[in-house]
This record gives sequence, structure tokens and C-alpha cells, in this order.
Amino acid sequence: MPNTLTNLIPDLYAAMDVVSRELVGFIPAVHVDGQAARAAVNETVRSPVAPPAVATDITPGVTPPDDGDQTIGNRTMTITKARRVPVRWNGEQTLGINNGPGVLTVRAQQFAQAMRTLVNEIEADLAALYKTTSRAYGTAGTTPFGTAGDYSDAAFVRKILVDNGAPTSDLQLVINTTAGATFRGKQSQAQMAGSEQLQRQGVLLDVHGMSIRESAQVKNHVKGTGANYLVNNAANYAAGATALAVDTGTGTVLAGDIVTFTDDANKYVTGTALAAGSMALNEPGLRAALADNTAMTVGNGYAANMAFDRSAICLATRAPALPTEGDAATDRFMLTDPRSGLTFEVSVYPQYRQVQHEISIAWGVANYKPEHTAILLG
Repeated sequence: MPNTLTNLIPDLYAAMDVVSRELVGFIPAVHVDGQAARAAVNETVRSPVAPPAVATDITPGVTPPDDGDQTIGNRTMTITKARRVPVRWNGEQTLGINNGPGVLTVRAQQFAQAMRTLVNEIEADLAALYKTTSRAYGTAGTTPFGTAGDYSDAAFVRKILVDNGAPTSDLQLVINTTAGATFRGKQSQAQMAGSEQLQRQGVLLDVHGMSIRESAQVKNHVKGTGANYLVNNAANYAAGATALAVDTGTGTVLAGDIVTFTDDANKYVTGTALAAGSMALNEPGLRAALADNTAMTVGNGYAANMAFDRSAICLATRAPALPTEGDAATDRFMLTDPRSGLTFEVSVYPQYRQVQHEISIAWGVANYKPEHTAILLG
């Protein structure tokens, strides 16, 4: 039986060309573990992690040193979603469209929209990891980079990462389109950027060793209603503590809220909602000891622009699960986007005088190192 997808491949690659230029910032910024192997929803997958390198002195000799072996570790995460977008055509539609723009043009647009939908869902899941980050910098409700020639916002959110011990070789900052517009408008003069790349090409630059990207999926956090809470621990909390007890106050404290404490300039991200008087901060926890009855303030809502080391956040993608016996599809084709690294599965399901094409992917996301991630408030 001939490959029923052969005639679709030009459509698929034309569509991929469009999708690869969609405004996504998180997918190209995180560690992507993308394989063609299949995985089921709720299945645990392992992502290999190389250990830090070890340098040794150079000693001349007859043969090179007998070393260089490493134990490759791994991190586990769960495939949480398997999603599909169908594209169906019947004979009448195929014949009718041939009298217009042609099947190739319309079908390519449909595949582009299908992959765009899935890419945006994955991007949104990565953006939602802001609730797992360590601390925050900036002013809630104020767009960063608002002063021409001033890159302090990037510098200070970077400070959070380096203070927490994050590697500095591959730092990322993903901002929303409002911050992106401000960045372009305020920071695009050639004498400030050092070149005309931003001004003429409209691309964001590396600032303080951070690759700045835009995403349409950056989340807007709505704060809880909590007020007037006090720390509740007569023994005080030591630096590094994450689990906190509070009392006296009223209202809700939600995961992702920004909380501050009297005499502590740090802005902490809450990892869990307040329940029965207890809540948690994300790693690495408190920067300084916290005394009993210290006042806690819940910050305002904000746009969750995210800074992180690439290796801190992982996106695992797989082909969706299939029964051992297969299913009714007559053909399948794995399509990898060379820019984002995402691999989509395209399947063909012939029906009575019509055919359904399915674009699908399974994925999971995880923040492995909360201390190597932070929020730039907007």
C-alpha cells in the first residue's frame, strides 16, 4: 500500500515553517527532552543529566591519563497531557477547493493552526511554572525596562539566580509582549545596545549574559486576599526554612503570591496556598532568620516574566501511546520542528468517503531547580 502521507509532506513542512516563527519564548529557552518514543499520560519519563565536569592538572607522560568516566544521572517527570488536533476532508470538499486556492494552500494553513494550537498549550504549561520559582524582583503592576538605557531589571533578577548558585553560562529571561514592546522602545538605540540589531531587525538582545525572549503566554497572577498575617513560631525560623506557620491575619494566600517580611528586602514566591495556618516558600527558602510575630505582607498581582537557567526547567515530549496491536490509522509520520525541537505525530484515518488527519503530541513540564528560577515582576 503506498504511503498515504507522501502527498501531505509538503503541506506539513510548509506549516512547520509558519509555526516555527510563532511568538514563543519558553520552549526554545528550556531544556527539551524530545523523543519519538511513545509515552502514556501519567507515565514517568527520565531525562539524562550530565554531572559537573572536573578539571585536572596537565602532566606530560607517555600515555594520556586513564580518566574521564562519568556517572550520568537522570531526573524524572510525568507526562501529564496527550493532545490532538484533527483535520478532516471529504471528497466533495477536496473537489470543491480545487476550483479555488487549492488543497495544498488550505491544508497547509490548517496544519499550521493545528501545530500552533499545540505549541501554545505547551508554552502556556511552561509559563505556569512561575509558581515554583524562588524569589521575585521588580514592582508588581509596573512594566520593566521603562527607563531608557537602564538594564537594572535584568541585572537584579540575574542577581537572584547567581546568589542562589545558578550557572551563568545559559541564563534566560522570558518576558511578555508588553515588556517586549517597552524594551524595544526604550532600549533600542544603537549607542545603548552596541549595535543596530535590535533597532533594525526587531530582535531582543542578550543583556548581562541573559538571552531575552518574548512569549504570548506569560501568566498574569491574581493575588490572594490575605492581610495582617504574622509569623507563628516562638523558636524563630532559620535561614533556608521553607515551611512557615502564620496566624492572626485574614483572607487567602495563594500559590504564586509574592510575600515579604518586615526588615527583609527579599520578595519570596509562595509554593503552596495557606491552609490551616501553614504555607510553604519555594527553594531555597528564607535568606535570613525570621523571628516570631514578624509581619508578612502579600504583594499585588503581577505579570510573571521568568528568569532561569536553561537546565532548571525541562520539557519532555513524546508520541502519544498506542495499543500494542495498533489502531485504525493507515499511516503515521513523525515531524520534528528543527527550531523548537518539538516532534509531532501526524496520523491518517481513512473513513467513508472522507479522511481525517490527526496532529498529536504528549508532554510534561517540570521545574527541577526552583532556586535557579526567579520572577521579574511586571
